[in-house]
Amino acid sequence: MKTIEREVMQVANEAGVVTARRMARDHALRLGLSLVNQTKLVTAVSELARNMIVYAGGGKVTIEEVEAGIKRGLRITFKDNGPGIRDLELAMRDGYTTGGGLGQGLPGSKRLVNEFTINSEVGVGTTVTIIKWK
Repeated sequence: MKTIEREVMQVANEAGVVTARRMARDHALRLGLSLVNQTKLVTAVSELARNMIVYAGGGKVTIEEVEAGIKRGLRITFKDNGPGIRDLELAMRDGYTTGGGLGQGLPGSKRLVNEFTINSEVGVGTTVTIIKWK
């Protein structure tokens, strides 16, 4: 996969979530994603960036326009140095929550994008990478 363009930002508060959403939408528009796919992508970005604030005190978001053969898309990586996720299988289960929400965050975000990977190590942090293809 080849990176065409990359932007990196720190997300430490709600204003950072808003900025990450705006940046994702700007890249999605430039790439020519449909309105439905823009909305799905921005919703996933909002949820994952907010999770970084709530569970890890913030982190870094990297937005990349990428190519793989004839496909073009956006790869967005959320990396934090928080406490990590003790049980990833449980965290990816619909309805599971530690924050009092609806438990749709991680599994809901996964359904909104084409590719979703998550790696987490207790005491080290969590990295989530999503890709939305055009």
